[in-house]
Amino acid sequence: MAPKLGNAAANLAQAERLAREAIAAGADWIVLPEMFTSAAAFHPDMLTAIHPIDGAPARLLQDLARQHHLTIGGSFLARAGEDVYNAFLLAMPDGSVRRHDKDFPTYWETCYYVGGDDDGVLETPIGPVGVALCWEMVRAGTAQRLAGKVRLLLAGSTWWTLSDEAPDDHPLRALNRRMLRETPPRMARLLGVPVIHGSHAGPFAGFDSPELPDVSYDSRYLGEAMIVAATGEILARRPAEDGPGIVTAELRIAQAPSPLEPLPDRFWLPEEMPQEWQHAWKRWFPRGEDYYRTVTLPYLATGEVPEYVPPYMR
Repeated sequence: MAPKLGNAAANLAQAERLAREAIAAGADWIVLPEMFTSAAAFHPDMLTAIHPIDGAPARLLQDLARQHHLTIGGSFLARAGEDVYNAFLLAMPDGSVRRHDKDFPTYWETCYYVGGDDDGVLETPIGPVGVALCWEMVRAGTAQRLAGKVRLLLAGSTWWTLSDEAPDDHPLRALNRRMLRETPPRMARLLGVPVIHGSHAGPFAGFDSPELPDVSYDSRYLGEAMIVAATGEILARRPAEDGPGIVTAELRIAQAPSPLEPLPDRFWLPEEMPQEWQHAWKRWFPRGEDYYRTVTLPYLATGEVPEYVPPYMR
């Protein structure tokens, strides 16, 4: 998808159009990107993209599944009870739904939802299927909890890159793109199962952080929608440069997984995960959790966006 940041109506319309394109191409299973109704950045419009767990995004998935007798999934900012989750819903042909909540929000995401604690294994008519969203795929713990338990991995990303203000030849740009491109095939080899990866592509305009709400962070999502065989072979791929659209492939689902790589005994799967990214990932938890408590939850209760005051100014 090429999302409009925080514009749920436009993104739902695009998701439906692309899903119907996939249906016309003969798809039996469809995977939409992570947070397909909103994408992700720090921006006030993100709040308006939060829907009830059984709201419009869920109904779209269920309606398409029933009408066309297929299986379709995607994640969105979903309010369930008192909290918001990055909930991946998988709708079955009979209209029933399975759910996985992303475990740890990444960076800005901490401002808008809390993590879940399920194992990411969904029971389906073809057997157990795993779900991993974006940076869930770059942590060894995700592979460890799914290993030997699933026959297929459904994955989605909202994978952004450095700010447009960073030099084009900044070494972390190439590293980030390479990490995204290599992650779905590596998960396939680690788990020994095929991977279907839906992703966002294209530019977005956001802001730096709750403490710097007027400092822009304009960037882009890196795409790399792909379908990967259990061997790690990429069967179909759509890079960001191709814009919004679909990829299709015929998958062979084995009765049992056949891993080709051992599970590494470390937290991050990429050996070259930059220290500055690791530190920032941890640093965002308290920063985002404070915003979530003082802005996101009150907004859900009143419909008004409170003025945010950083902790050090209170």
